[in-house]
Amino acid sequence: MLVLDDTIFLLLDGYGWLPGLLRRSHGPVAHTRLLGRRAVGLRGPEAARFFYEDGNVRRGTALPEPVRSTLAGPGAVHTLDGPGHRVRKAMFMSLLTGVGVGSLAAHTGSAWDEAAGRWGDGRRVVLFEQAAEVLTAGVCRWAGMPVRDAEVPDLAADLTAMVDGFGSAGPRHWRGRLARIRREAWLADLVGDLRDGTDTAPAGSAVEVVVNCRDARGRPLDARTAAVELLNIIRPTAAVAWYVTFAAHALHRWPEHRKALRDGDAAHTEAFAQEVRRFYPFAPFVAGVAARDLTWAGERIPEGTLVLLDVFGQNHDPELWAEPYTFNPGRFAGRELGPYELIPQGGGDPLTGHRCPGEDITLALLQTLAVRLARLDYDVPEQDLTISPRRIPTLPASGFVLTLPRPAPTQPPAPSLHC
Repeated sequence: MLVLDDTIFLLLDGYGWLPGLLRRSHGPVAHTRLLGRRAVGLRGPEAARFFYEDGNVRRGTALPEPVRSTLAGPGAVHTLDGPGHRVRKAMFMSLLTGVGVGSLAAHTGSAWDEAAGRWGDGRRVVLFEQAAEVLTAGVCRWAGMPVRDAEVPDLAADLTAMVDGFGSAGPRHWRGRLARIRREAWLADLVGDLRDGTDTAPAGSAVEVVVNCRDARGRPLDARTAAVELLNIIRPTAAVAWYVTFAAHALHRWPEHRKALRDGDAAHTEAFAQEVRRFYPFAPFVAGVAARDLTWAGERIPEGTLVLLDVFGQNHDPELWAEPYTFNPGRFAGRELGPYELIPQGGGDPLTGHRCPGEDITLALLQTLAVRLARLDYDVPEQDLTISPRRIPTLPASGFVLTLPRPAPTQPPAPSLHC
């Protein structure tokens, strides 16, 4: 069977490419070629189980170079399999779960409160940019990263450029690639300074843990790899700015959810955060390579085939989600999610597999900032709030501009009258 390369159609169709391919295949598997490689597309909880379990799919060799050079970085945990992946993943899980979640959320909430106090002068604020700066400030304080307040805007711009560049072959990609080179060099110097005693990191901090991390053979990570993994802690945290901006978009379109958030309704806040992650697009799919000759749903998948798990399509599959294109946090009320149903950050067990170790962090930060956003008194001026399904990663075109009213002028006290 002659299968044409679909790379150009992925670039043109964005999030709709793989769902469309699966729809046209009239079966559980879509055959294609991507970046010159034989590929198959799969979708659904059982496909996700197949993708993540039993060593069927290797992730290490699957990330294309444009993604490695912007989003993940060379030698990152995303590029490993087997014992190397398990050891490195355990380091991330020790930092990004448990008490670390609440601590990072608290630092980020404080950073938001400080920033929001500077917004109330009637000027236009681009929420996406401000949220990225808040998240960057919060994670750097939490991680023990030596970043001055004045350095936060440039660092946040570089971190978001890395994320923004993974789905583009043009200027966005090159901005992300250059940002990664710049920040890897900065952090590699920091690692060197910490190891030779020129600088110190707070005891127990994320910086100290990564600098002292050892690989599966018991060897310290080289300075560049340690720098990559430090970036893989702070970069995904800054990327939550996409979800915060989507939360603002949801509150603007469906303001009936604002009151429960303002009131601190914990169950509604969690459901709202989950629905933002389900409803709004971020990663279109995840990819791996068939570790051996496989069979899925009666279809043969030869060893070395690129296997694509349709994230966007599954998160909008009517067989899983009633009225999937309706924003409805209530769908999560009382619902116990299986490990392969809601997969905006991958599926399976984050401790042993490739599911994102920062998923708990994403949910905690999104809930923390969504409540603050709902309690903020702001106006939404006329702007372009369209969200292009062709741009990966997508975002409201304006970045979501808001304005806070100027505080009422303080009246001088009335003069005292003395007889």
